[in-house]
Amino acid sequence: MTVLMERVPVSVIVLTFNEEANLPGCLDSVAAWAGEIVVVDSGSTDRTLEVARAAGARILHRPFEDYARQRNWAQEAAAPRFDWVLHLDADERVSPELATAMRRFLSSPEARTRSGARFSRRTVFMGRWIRHGGHYPVFHTRLFRRLRGRCEQRRYDQHFVVSGSVATLAGDLIDVLTPDIDTWSIRHIRWAGLEAADVLAGTTTESSLQGRLGSDPVLRRRWFKAHVFGASPLFLRAFLYFLYRYLLRGGYRDGTEGLIFHFLQACWFRFYVDVKVWSSRRGSDPIVLAACTSPDHVG
Repeated sequence: MTVLMERVPVSVIVLTFNEEANLPGCLDSVAAWAGEIVVVDSGSTDRTLEVARAAGARILHRPFEDYARQRNWAQEAAAPRFDWVLHLDADERVSPELATAMRRFLSSPEARTRSGARFSRRTVFMGRWIRHGGHYPVFHTRLFRRLRGRCEQRRYDQHFVVSGSVATLAGDLIDVLTPDIDTWSIRHIRWAGLEAADVLAGTTTESSLQGRLGSDPVLRRRWFKAHVFGASPLFLRAFLYFLYRYLLRGGYRDGTEGLIFHFLQACWFRFYVDVKVWSSRRGSDPIVLAACTSPDHVG
């Protein structure tokens, strides 16, 4: 006898652009229990829409402007059925433990007093869980009441801003990064331009999370980035940050995959951002932000 799982009153929102390889794993992790799945596609030419239809998703189409506008449009104009929304990227999967925690939370009296919930993201790189180097646990608020939260308008490193108290749930959101280093590098080259543009503009808008020391892990990271990393000398800070993550925070314990990940993500990428900032300031290489159709995760 088949036991039907009771649906959880949450609208899952997924942005897509040519994600036929990633989307099945993402949708499989929520299809059995999510009250609704909304896929917002920005012009896929592969089997992405076929995969979405097979999972019973509601499909919407919108040209991609930037990550924040696409996210905010999805939870406003797309008219999700439920008060609670869960934002996912196509390369992310909700672990069974997190799915159980969400179900319990949303059916509990506590949910009536909360505006959102945070949980940790587990990064999988080249098939390996990156557990060290300060990369786990890293908490993000992705589940919230749609009228109480929105994505901050930044070019890079966006987070969701939620008005009201936020609970912390057990279980992980699993982020499976592409094993193709060329694709990974090309994406980070584009993101470096976005990050450099934010650095040069001193981006701080009303919707941005203001970093501060305290109990909120996202705000602590934002404070560290602004007041420690941001105050350090260009170029040198990339090497110092890598050494901090790889040696002091134990990134070496993640093996060869960890060495590749921590060096590329903490040193090479950050050094490349500084090159873009330095060259733009001296006028030799002004930053030109090319149009993008892909909602690659950048936060």
